[in-house]
Amino acid sequence: MLDQTDKTIDPVTFAVLKSAFESIVDDMAYTVMRTARSPIVRDVLDYSATMCDAKGRILAQAKTVALHLGAVPDAMEAIQRHYGDDLNPGDVIILNDPYDGGMHLPDIFMFKPIFDGAQHIGYAVVICHHCDVGGRVPGSNASDSTEIFQEGLRIPPLKLFDRGVRNKTLFDIISKNVRLPDLVIGDLEAQLATCALGEREFLRLTEKYGIPMVEKFLAEFLDYGERLVRKAFATWPDGAYSFTDYIDGDGFDESEIPIHVTITVKGDHIGVDFEGSSPQVKGAINSTLSFVKSATYLAVRCVLDADVPNNAGLYRCVDVSAPKGSVLNPEFPAPVAARALTGYRVVDTVLGALAAIVPERVCAAGEGGNTVVCLGGYDTQTREPFIVVDMINGALGARATRDGIDAVTNPSQNMSNMPVEIMEATYPLMIEEYALRDDSCGAGKTRGGLGVVRQYRLLADEAVMQLRADRYAHAPYGLFGGKPGALSRNLLSESGNFELLASKVTRNVTKGTVIRHEQAGGGGYGNPLARPPELVLEDVLDGKISPAYARDGFGVLVVNGAVDTHATAALRSAMAGEQA
Repeated sequence: MLDQTDKTIDPVTFAVLKSAFESIVDDMAYTVMRTARSPIVRDVLDYSATMCDAKGRILAQAKTVALHLGAVPDAMEAIQRHYGDDLNPGDVIILNDPYDGGMHLPDIFMFKPIFDGAQHIGYAVVICHHCDVGGRVPGSNASDSTEIFQEGLRIPPLKLFDRGVRNKTLFDIISKNVRLPDLVIGDLEAQLATCALGEREFLRLTEKYGIPMVEKFLAEFLDYGERLVRKAFATWPDGAYSFTDYIDGDGFDESEIPIHVTITVKGDHIGVDFEGSSPQVKGAINSTLSFVKSATYLAVRCVLDADVPNNAGLYRCVDVSAPKGSVLNPEFPAPVAARALTGYRVVDTVLGALAAIVPERVCAAGEGGNTVVCLGGYDTQTREPFIVVDMINGALGARATRDGIDAVTNPSQNMSNMPVEIMEATYPLMIEEYALRDDSCGAGKTRGGLGVVRQYRLLADEAVMQLRADRYAHAPYGLFGGKPGALSRNLLSESGNFELLASKVTRNVTKGTVIRHEQAGGGGYGNPLARPPELVLEDVLDGKISPAYARDGFGVLVVNGAVDTHATAALRSAMAGEQA
């Protein structure tokens, strides 16, 4: 152990401890990946890991689903309400109730208080999206539930372990209320193993440096994050900046659902107010305020320098509010299972407002958040259940100096598309197509990323299908003259001919049914007529856009695999005149 007589942290020790905590959370993330049982956690990577100090303040975040972690402070408040000082070595607490610290029921939070002897020094935290938590439909994630009671098992903050003793009653209740208990309990065990790793590594630091030194570092680390954020905000022009984006209905009513934000910059602090957003809706896309806060913190963090740490220092500089009874802060017992979609739109909306403040740091809108395709049923011979929850991650919007990335998760998600081989080996499905969706990018000086196409054929006798998609009527926006990306589509074929489905739908399907999703593309950035013709040609030759799209979107004529220079110049001149 280091000599603790000098409690001043020199820059080298500060940097070492900073890297140590950042390494711990990434090791936690790898542990979840290596030990989880369900494909949605193991392969899609729908989970998060973080470390907190004894006050519950986030110290570092793993490179996982950042959209979860800004909700940790509200979950920590719920734990404090329930337990206060009744936390002991060996305790493990879980929760998922959206009205008592959670976000939606499939996301189960796990907190392990860390003690050095009798002194409480921190928490290891892991959040996993579980494949099923009961409720009216397999996967517990339907858009068309109408109250929280339909959505599955609600868990208030409860001790899964009490002073190291396993709570068999709670494990049994969970097992009896989910369709795939082996996978759910297996993923909880993965969370336990991960929390234990976080605890072990935290204690190694206190053993080496001593508790006083580590606690002093933690306080300084949060202050350091706050200073960097305030320094950035101080360079932003004071004022109020507003933006509105839309969700295309809740699954019952296809009327647009506005998400409106006003960001007020005042010195080194910002307020983010969602007054003017839609009232809460009948369907399950309502979002808890904790999740809205998380989405807001994420969007703001995206426009800050890379060296700003991902810790709670940011939260001190940002106030977030949304009207009670709105789609962003619903009244109990509003359903919230599909709330992720609304969180994605919050990110898009906040970034839209930030584009007026720091335009060079904001991307055009991406695909609108992942699309969820969920199929659940039973093997007719064994009566064993199956539940596939596929989250299709698509396209990044264009950036000021670079194109959007094709078929990649946007920062809201930071997840992975499930490999076709895993899906076909695990579930009664055949994947007939998985490809880039050509012509889906928004045109611009830099173009948006291309979305993806997934086409499934059901091999089981029957299943319940749930689709949660968006950007059906309101395309991902472009910025500063850039064009929007293509709209998304859900299609279904039971007899050879495809029918167009709504954006959010739950229905029964039978063997041989083909489900196809065509995802939206990312918006463009800047005037498409300023894009170099050789880059347009490259996209045509790569099969990403058609010659017709090159002509109509960018004013570039591609003939026999080459740019017609004279015809392109004439066409662009005419199109520029129309713009004027």
